[in-house]
Amino acid sequence: MALDATGILTAAVSHAETLGLFERVNTHEPDNAPGNGLSCAITATEIGPVPAGSGLAITTGRVALSVTVFSPLPQEPADGIETGLLAAVDALMAAYSGDFELGGKVRNVDLLGQAGTPLSAQTGYVTIDAQTYRVAIITLPLIVNDLWSQAP
Repeated sequence: MALDATGILTAAVSHAETLGLFERVNTHEPDNAPGNGLSCAITATEIGPVPAGSGLAITTGRVALSVTVFSPLPQEPADGIETGLLAAVDALMAAYSGDFELGGKVRNVDLLGQAGTPLSAQTGYVTIDAQTYRVAIITLPLIVNDLWSQAP
């Protein structure tokens, strides 16, 4: 069996696009300033085995995606920056929790972190093309059954 990278990324992007919150949703880190409204970038950050979920002849894998929400600074009202960012993160987490199998592309979203970092987000700042953004980086951990065959 092989990793359906296209299917997994397409499912993650679809959830973000369906929310209607973002000017754009990309599957790459932005090379230039993402825009004036909320933007989202989905990239892979980690892939590896899940020993507790694997069998004797095949290995289950964990694929972690980074879902980064960008909010440009400065904004008015300034007090709305955090609430807008947190609302977008909440909507994304609800979407990924609600479609626990990403349309059948994965065994499950590892919501509570049984095989590593759980579904979670960290916030910070990033500057792209002299434009500063408030960002939230969601870790979207995915468990994929029967990813690699084991040879004796």
